[in-house]
Amino acid sequence: VQLVESGGGLVQPGGSLRLSCAASGRIYSDYAMSWVRQAPGKGPELVSSFGSGRGGTHYEDSVKGRFTMSADSAKNIIYLQMNSLEHEDKAVYYCAVVHLGRYHGINWVGGSQKDEYDYWGQGTLVIVSS
Repeated sequence: VQLVESGGGLVQPGGSLRLSCAASGRIYSDYAMSWVRQAPGKGPELVSSFGSGRGGTHYEDSVKGRFTMSADSAKNIIYLQMNSLEHEDKAVYYCAVVHLGRYHGINWVGGSQKDEYDYWGQGTLVIVSS
């Protein structure tokens, strides 16, 4: 499976972007999916995840109410709708997926590290600036 992100760019504070992550294979029903971001000079941060042991869709506190993760199972695309963008949202955003069998019997709740996932995209840059 290859993951290709798109949709990043320059946006003013308060603006919106929709990131897409196209998967080359079917990933919806058997995988947990995440969006992870890495801001300049900082470590990776889990933004949102679906299918982990948390159940439902998890969002990092700073993006709750502003970001929405969704997926189109027919097209094998994962989305991240980002509204009310803030300067602090500037980062490279990566999508990542992991087969649920990898954490069978383990209450994995999503993570920010590349080695926790089976597949990791190349990233798309989001810049929030006036």
